[in-house]
Parts: sequence; C-alpha cells; structure tokens
Amino acid sequence: MSKTVIITGASKGIGLGTTESLLKEGHNVFLVARTEEPLRKLKEKFGERVGYTVADLADFETGPKVISQALAIFKTIDALIINHGVLTPMNRIADSTPSEWRSLYNVNVFSALALLPAAIPPLRATNGRIILISSGAATSAYSTWGAYGSSKASLNHLALTLSVEEPLITSIAIRPGTVDTEMQAQIRNMGRGVMDEKDEKKFAGLHAKGELLSPVLVGGVLGRVAVGGRDEGLSGRFLSWNSEELKAYQE
Repeated sequence: MSKTVIITGASKGIGLGTTESLLKEGHNVFLVARTEEPLRKLKEKFGERVGYTVADLADFETGPKVISQALAIFKTIDALIINHGVLTPMNRIADSTPSEWRSLYNVNVFSALALLPAAIPPLRATNGRIILISSGAATSAYSTWGAYGSSKASLNHLALTLSVEEPLITSIAIRPGTVDTEMQAQIRNMGRGVMDEKDEKKFAGLHAKGELLSPVLVGGVLGRVAVGGRDEGLSGRFLSWNSEELKAYQE
C-alpha cells in the first residue's frame, strides 16, 4: 500500500536519493527545498504522486504551511523526514559568535521544530514516523564543527523527547554516514586550513579513495524506514543507517 512522506531538503543529496527510492517503490512524496528545478522534474515524471513547495524553512512560518499543503494534496501523512541542514559556520569556539550559532540553529533545529506541531496530529492518526537526519558529529567532536555537531545532538534529544510525548508516532534520529553530497565538498573546500589536519586528511581521503556513500544507497534505507509503520523498539533511538537495528530496512 502506498504511503505519503514529506521530505525536506529534497532537491539534492540524501533528500533526493530518499525521494527517488520512495517513488520507485510506489509511494507519494511532498517535497520541500529552496531550489525548484529538481522538484519540478520529479513532478513532471511522476505526476500526481509528487507535490512540492519551494521555500526556505528558516522562515518559521513555512513549517505549518508545508504540512497543510501536503494534507491538501494527499489527505494523510505517514512520515516526515527532516533532512535539511547547514554546516557553516566552521569556526573554533574561541573565534565564534552567538549570532553565527543562532543562524545555524535557526536552520538545523528551530526550523525542524517549526514543522512538528502541525505534523504531529496527522502522524498520530496514521501511527506515522518522524525521521530526523542526524550526524556522527552529534556524539563525536570535530574542531570547528561545534555549532553543527551540537545542533545534531539537539535533534537526537528531540527524537527522544518525541518518543515519550508521542507514543503513537515512531521518532528516530538517523546517522546517514559519510555520503557523497555537496556538504562533503564543502568540508573539503572550506575546511582546508581551518579544521585539524587529521580531520582534513580523513575526509579528503574518503573522497579520493571513492569511499563516500551513495545518496541513493543511504536514501533507500531512509525511505524504507520512513514507511515502516509503528515500532516502539526504534522510537527515541539514535541509530546509524547501517546499524543492526535497521537491518530489516537494508537491501
């Protein structure tokens, strides 16, 4: 049976890979991104199975509108994948300012929160799922990643809190691994001479050796997790995309 999934940051990278996987498996998607062309092409190809809006989620009034637009088209929502996020500023704490961190938190944390009050009632009705795309940086520190890593740790705790407050919804924070996305290119370019040398070499080496993960591979797992239905054993957890707990969703 087809389900309906809202995906943010859907125009590229992990979001696009997840979208393509869900459409391949016959589901409906409502897509949110700041860039229209990839969304329009998906709409042209898949027709009524795709809805989308071009919006900046850092405007907190956008979140409720996204949910209402998706409901207007598809009537129900089975999953919400909060995938959008930014890496910058990349500064050491000694060189950071509160305003820079606030800017990142507006995107990575507060815009996610802005989606939830409107999404929770329809997700209760379908015993749906909330998937928060987290990061290994939520639990491991990299120099200059303080804002990003702590924002992802906030998403982990958001999933945990949701699991207590919303028992009808399965809420999971998922680490997607080191995926071949624009963010990885940003790490290699902007991180040069800024990050610790060992960290620079780590990420550059993964790219040079072709060891970055495919967005389609990881997106396939994320998509199957999103439409997996109620599972109290997963709710509130922070899990890697390839963890044993998610084995049933891996190819």
